[in-house]
Amino acid sequence: MSLAYRRRSTLHRGCTLSWFVEGDGPPVVMIQGVGVGATGWRPQVEGLASHFRCLCLDNRGFGASQPPGEALTVELMADDVLALMDAQGWKSAHIMGHSLGGLVALYLAHQARERVRSLALLCTFATGAVPTRLTPGLLLMGLRTQVGTRRMRRHAFLRMVLAPEDLAHADKDALAEQLAELFDHDLADQPPVAMRQFRAMRSADATPFLQGLAGLPTLVVSATHDPIAPPTAGQALAAGIPGARFVELPHASHGVPLRIPDRVNALLKEHLDAAEGSRQSAMAYR
Repeated sequence: MSLAYRRRSTLHRGCTLSWFVEGDGPPVVMIQGVGVGATGWRPQVEGLASHFRCLCLDNRGFGASQPPGEALTVELMADDVLALMDAQGWKSAHIMGHSLGGLVALYLAHQARERVRSLALLCTFATGAVPTRLTPGLLLMGLRTQVGTRRMRRHAFLRMVLAPEDLAHADKDALAEQLAELFDHDLADQPPVAMRQFRAMRSADATPFLQGLAGLPTLVVSATHDPIAPPTAGQALAAGIPGARFVELPHASHGVPLRIPDRVNALLKEHLDAAEGSRQSAMAYR
């Protein structure tokens, strides 16, 4: 299966950003997390592109978006997204983020509220202190993705992002190969930029400005078995944004957009349709 899309490039603040746009309809920007490229959104693009125009990017320093350029921060990553919206000629868009990408989406909404039509925040958190916390469980999980044979590291990565029932009877080698194609790298390897992304995430905290996002249509989705962004983090994030909707998906983990895309896409389409409908009504009223 080919994951090729027609790529575009834009030079911004020392990095040639790589991105693609698929579909027709209101604009949606999709921002990935640590160590995942634009093609990680393929299940969402396939589900939404008949209704929305989807822009997906390799975050700076990952994949074809090179070189990393300046010191990596969440603020810089948010500014990159705004630069791509400018390149596309979009004054505003719906913003969607997974994990670190959700934190980037929050910073973007804080920096340029007028350019954000809605937020969809998947398996994410208001502060980078959540995924970078040094609990024994997370430390052991992370260590297992770094040591041992390549096969052992791939299987450890699967346990970090998939629910136990996803793996109980699965062909783990085939599953690792399938996800590697979406992640744009072998699951046994950490992309070189991953630690820089991790440090940028660790120093970011959107909590102080969540209240200021009141009135912005916001969907927060968590997965019951997510060890990286547990449902408690999603609940706290949703509670911090007045009016935000929170949904917890059972039998799922951090990789929920990849494992049950039909359910996730249905939630996203419902959210985007409602937000776009409210926006159109408000514009007509003016």
